[in-house]
Amino acid sequence: MVSVAEATSVIFSHLFRPGQKRVALTAAVGQVLAEPVYADRDFPPFDRVAMDGMAIHRDTWLDGQHAFLLEAVQAAGEPRKKLTQNQNAIEVMTGAMLPEGTDMVIRYEDLTIANKVAAIAADTLKENGYIHRQGADCKKDALLLEPGLVLSPAEIALLASVGKSSVNVFAFPRTAIVASGDELVEVDAVPEPHQIRRSNTFAIQAAMQTLGWAGESHHVKDDKAGMTEALTALAAANDVIILSGGVSKGKFDFVPDVLEAIGVKKLFHQVSQRPGKPFWFGVSDKGLTVFALPGNPVSTYMCFYRYIRPWVMQSLGVTEVPLMATLATDFSFAPPLTYFLQVTVKNENGTLMAYPDAGGGSGDFANLKKVTGFLELPLNQSAFKAGESFPYIPFRG
Repeated sequence: MVSVAEATSVIFSHLFRPGQKRVALTAAVGQVLAEPVYADRDFPPFDRVAMDGMAIHRDTWLDGQHAFLLEAVQAAGEPRKKLTQNQNAIEVMTGAMLPEGTDMVIRYEDLTIANKVAAIAADTLKENGYIHRQGADCKKDALLLEPGLVLSPAEIALLASVGKSSVNVFAFPRTAIVASGDELVEVDAVPEPHQIRRSNTFAIQAAMQTLGWAGESHHVKDDKAGMTEALTALAAANDVIILSGGVSKGKFDFVPDVLEAIGVKKLFHQVSQRPGKPFWFGVSDKGLTVFALPGNPVSTYMCFYRYIRPWVMQSLGVTEVPLMATLATDFSFAPPLTYFLQVTVKNENGTLMAYPDAGGGSGDFANLKKVTGFLELPLNQSAFKAGESFPYIPFRG
């Protein structure tokens, strides 16, 4: 049996090497950028008017002139106009090019305009203000975005601004999600008293979908020959297999033996944690990675968020900031295991406060609807006091 830290180290030493794909800009949000993106021009590309008003020659105002004949209007999207006389002004709109011969913008709020003459009504003005200077944000050829960035709407806007109608992103691994167990029936079936509907694969598949990661769902029976045949085929067609169930010590828990029989080398089996102690992890010489998770729903769910999600994100080059949350009430847990406590976290004056709601154990997946994540409590203590902070693994919000 390995510790949580050891299991994490082993998993992260076997990262997936992602390929790339090109996607349309409209389909890129949430994807992980796979190419550096550079500015194709200065940002902004010209001296840009930042407020509606008039543009003047500043020295004329400094010499004491306070009324200006408006000789033209410079609208956004028009070619740059030129001030013909320093004693005049040009009306300007937000986003327009600053007219040639002007170097100061005065807001409409600071003007009175009558008969095409604008008089300065303010006592104080912002000298050289309300001009967004060319290249103030970044210069041409500057690096805007680096690979490994999860593209948000903000980055989509940047990509559009440099003419990227499509972009290279990292491709998630081809993945099969497999539930094992004779007790499982399909979601639309009516279970017999001794049966339950298959749910773990749907939970994993949904969790993957929140990342933009697709995976096909499968079910294998507790039959060694049939399981071997099915997993052999899935291993040949996928980069990753995520299994749920069949990894403990029962007479029908064939998954570990079958995986090793088809060429998947065990790197660990059993982690000193609750839930999820029977967790199995291995790789093959052909590049297949296998996460074989315990079948109890909370165990499956926790292991995905604690191990698999961070593994795939780091494989794609994404650096995530660990979260910490503070226990709101005392909690105790006696066995010498890392305990993943179900909690509801609330932001209270800038501090993430974790309220325990342990539920009925690893089979009580109905309790997950009431909580927001797991608090990782270390195995070297059994009493956890309110005010102590621990790693927080969110799955909601």
